[in-house]
Amino acid sequence: MQNFTNEILNTNELPKFEEVTFEPLHQDYWKIVLIQKCIFLLILSAIAGGFLFFNEEIRAFWHFLVITIVLIFGLSVLFGRISFRKRGYAFRQHDLLYKSGIISESTTIIPYNRIQHVALHEGFISRLFGLAEIEVFTAGGGNSDIQIPGIEKEKAQNIKQLLMQKLTEEPSKTSSENEY
Repeated sequence: MQNFTNEILNTNELPKFEEVTFEPLHQDYWKIVLIQKCIFLLILSAIAGGFLFFNEEIRAFWHFLVITIVLIFGLSVLFGRISFRKRGYAFRQHDLLYKSGIISESTTIIPYNRIQHVALHEGFISRLFGLAEIEVFTAGGGNSDIQIPGIEKEKAQNIKQLLMQKLTEEPSKTSSENEY
């Protein structure tokens, strides 16, 4: 057995993920978000219409109901747009990065050797725009899994292929590097 060492790392010399240039989601993904918001508006309006139709006491306040629905929809679109602009992903030599968040921005960094499975999803609306979503499952569980929506289908397939290739490369490298 070799001598075990546990050197202190200088945190100022660690690579900074903040300096990474993140690739934004495809512009057509914003159209998908808007379609989803409109579907939400239709459902909300149908529920409100049901209340107005079946409850005569609420009919006197129909204008408040309409204003509330318009405000909810407007805020939903506003926050959806801000969220869309804040999302991004990047690939480095040893890891995958994904950032998101409106009020509290979070960046998830997944080393390739923690990835267990990669899936490519195409929803009905996404397929119409030629987009897909990459879902990365890790050994760390649900909090470390990520979903990257709004990627062109061909590019998403290439990303999946890259990640699957990294899955087969990493175990052989890391097992020899981690021996004591």
